[in-house]
This record gives sequence, C-alpha cells and structure tokens, in this order.
Amino acid sequence: MLRMVPATAVLATLHAGSPEYDTASEKASAPVDKWQYHLFNPTPRELMREMSTDRPDTTESPITVDAGHLQIESSAFDFGRTRQGGVTEEVFTYGAMNLKLGLLNNVDIQFVFDAFTEVRTKNHATNITETVEGFSDLQMRLKINLWGNDGGRTAFAFFPFIKIPTGSDLSNDKVEGGLILPFSVELTERLGLGLMLETDFVYDEERRGYEAEFVHTAVLGYSLTEKWGAFVEYAGVTGSAALAYQATAVGGFTYAVTDNLQLDVGARVGLNEAAEDFGAFTGMSIRF
Repeated sequence: MLRMVPATAVLATLHAGSPEYDTASEKASAPVDKWQYHLFNPTPRELMREMSTDRPDTTESPITVDAGHLQIESSAFDFGRTRQGGVTEEVFTYGAMNLKLGLLNNVDIQFVFDAFTEVRTKNHATNITETVEGFSDLQMRLKINLWGNDGGRTAFAFFPFIKIPTGSDLSNDKVEGGLILPFSVELTERLGLGLMLETDFVYDEERRGYEAEFVHTAVLGYSLTEKWGAFVEYAGVTGSAALAYQATAVGGFTYAVTDNLQLDVGARVGLNEAAEDFGAFTGMSIRF
C-alpha cells in the first residue's frame, strides 16, 4: 500500500523565493544553448535555473536538476499516526532522502530511500505494542522534462520509477514500480498550481499478485515574500477493491535561506477514515 508521505513531494514550480518563471524566462531569452551541457560538462552556475524541489508536498515538480549538479532533498523527521479498529499505528521516519543528479539539460536521475523507520503498532484490546524498524527499499527514478524547464507558464514531465527490495524487515521483498506525470502552471506572479497523476504497480500479499494503485494530487503554492512560501494540497489514493479510497490534506511553509538551500515544515490530515489520521514533517533541500 502506498504510504502518503512528503519525502518525495514538491511545491510545483513555485519556490519559496521569487516566482520561478520570472527568472527562468529571463534566462531562456538569452542566446545560450543549454543543451550542450551534461553530467560531465556541467551547466555553469550563472545559467542554472531556479531551484525546484520534489518536497515538501506530495505533488512532484516537473522541473529537473541542471546537468552536472547534485540536489539533496531530505526529511529530517516525519511522523504519522493512524487508528482503525482498535489498533493504533505510529510511523517515525528519520533521514528520508532523495539524491538527485542532473544527467542532461532536461533529465535527472534520483535515488530515494529512508535511512531509518520505526513502526509501532498498539492493539488497545490487549494493550500490546509491537515495533518493527529498519531502513527502506531503494527507489530509482528518472525525470524527463518535456517542456517548461527554462521558461513558459506551464511545465510537464515524464517520470518513471522502480523500487528495488533492498530494505530490512519493512520490505515486502518485491520489485515494484510506476509512472508519475507532473504538470504545473503559473496562475499569477505569486500563485502556482501543480497537478499530478501517478500509477503504482504494487504487490498484494493476500492476492499474491501485482495490482495498480492510482494517486492524484493538486497543490497551490504561494510566494508570501522573497524568502517565505506556503502551500495547500489535496492528495487521493485509490486502487483495487481491497484498498479503500484515501483522501489527505497537506499544508506547510518553506523558507529559502539562499538560492541553493531551502527549509520546510508542514502537516497532513486525513479527510476520511481510510486515510492516515495525522502527520507532521520537517526537512531541507540543498543544491550543489
């Protein structure tokens, strides 16, 4: 089952600083061929687009990391709690990491994993608490921007991924994967909208086979000042008959310390019984 966490989330194309497209449009208008740059011939720093992240919201960004540059997006701490049928589950995640490396002007590769996760499950009828802990599986993702990387009011990307079962006791020991389609549009100078459709092919232990889960999200990001940004988001997950529809609301703030360092904090609330009841997170993104 897909767990709704902001570890690989995004504020669409709005950064906590000034609106991204203003800067990107100015750079795009210059007579510079950025397609000549790649992993071994990095984009010069003065030509780099404004940093765009895949966190802290659930909606992924269609903007890629500039060729030859590294971006690290990490959730320092993430907490989630769900209570259903007399059982409470609490999930503590530390060091959720997304390592992103620009391969081409419009392509980056990403390595996503949780450094340490602890799951506590308490049965209130027996008053017994069970704990499972360890590191997560490795997810490899390839983001291919189709348009909007360096200018324009809209942006779109093709974003396949695969999960490799490298985790500890928290792993289901199955290869899984899927496809993400993120889209963003600049509504005003300060307001941006991000939309995302995602299909996950996950292994169902009870049915002993793979089934599809579908994620759809919408996020509004607003630049409060040159440094501060805010966002609100709706995220829904549906799939087979065994998976009840999950609806979640997410909100939070970002702060741009520099052009290459962003801090974030936020929370999420389940909107129906099947969703996680409550969650909170904080993290950072840094670019080199």
